[in-house]
Amino acid sequence: MQSSVKFILEPEDPDRLNRLCGPANSTLKQIEKSLQIKISNRGPNFKVKGETDTISLGKNILESLYGELERNIDFKPEEIHLYLAEIMNNGTKVHQESNSINNGFSIKTPKTIVKPKGDNQKQFLKLIKTKELTFGIGPAGTGKTYLAVAMAINELIAGKVKKVVLTRPAVEAGEKLGFLPGDLSQKIDPYLRPLYDALFQTLGFNETNKYIESNIIEIAPLAFMRGRTLNQSFIILDEGQNATQEQMKMFLTRFGYGSKVVVTGDLTQIDLPTGYVSGLTRSLDILKDLQDVGLIRFSSNDVIRHPLVQKIVEAYEKFKIK
Repeated sequence: MQSSVKFILEPEDPDRLNRLCGPANSTLKQIEKSLQIKISNRGPNFKVKGETDTISLGKNILESLYGELERNIDFKPEEIHLYLAEIMNNGTKVHQESNSINNGFSIKTPKTIVKPKGDNQKQFLKLIKTKELTFGIGPAGTGKTYLAVAMAINELIAGKVKKVVLTRPAVEAGEKLGFLPGDLSQKIDPYLRPLYDALFQTLGFNETNKYIESNIIEIAPLAFMRGRTLNQSFIILDEGQNATQEQMKMFLTRFGYGSKVVVTGDLTQIDLPTGYVSGLTRSLDILKDLQDVGLIRFSSNDVIRHPLVQKIVEAYEKFKIK
């Protein structure tokens, strides 16, 4: 049933109103599209029109966002997208504390301040802080690797660890790097590029290269971890679903005293050859009862890339491609 609600956003602040609406009313249009409602306003006087069960939600969202703008925080389209998705996923209820876009939690790095977007990202960071081993499982675009790298850089700069080690299986090359042209760096860089990208975003290009040259930051294929013990290190295994059972056991026994380990992966994108069981899948079963191990599972609702990416992830989940 169609109905409407009128309300006033107070206190009146032209600057906050402009930032709430966004350039060319882009934020209002984003909310309209997500909730299937119509929003109109003249200054602080708003009218929301649509189905009865969604117009009150639209009103609450606008009031919540307007309140956050009091802290001079601007919203990016992807933040609004995730905020709306999280609200819809939580039973269409707006909780100012839990659904706050920036929720008062942030990670400082030399290049930027990283703010978790949504409850699952916030919980992921809390687990990394409090657990020695944390698993972040979920689809692409949920920020798993980026957040893990940001935490690693934060702890390195703060002096909590002396080294950062980033690794991932070079499964696309079958880990047989000798068959590829070029020196070691030229062979492995294409497979490790996502890790470099995360470092450049959080640490900066020049600083990243300085730390790599001094061996404070190390980026290497998973196969190169064998036989090592890493003390006072922050170790990240990315794309963990492509590690074999033997590789995963090898990796999880590499860290020593004062170290912290984060494993990220997407169990829907296992690229191992036929007949191989993912070491990530197996390790989740084996380690599920250990108190020092944290686990967060992201879903399509946590995707913070283009909204179409979320729809694509959801479509593949429904299709259940093996």
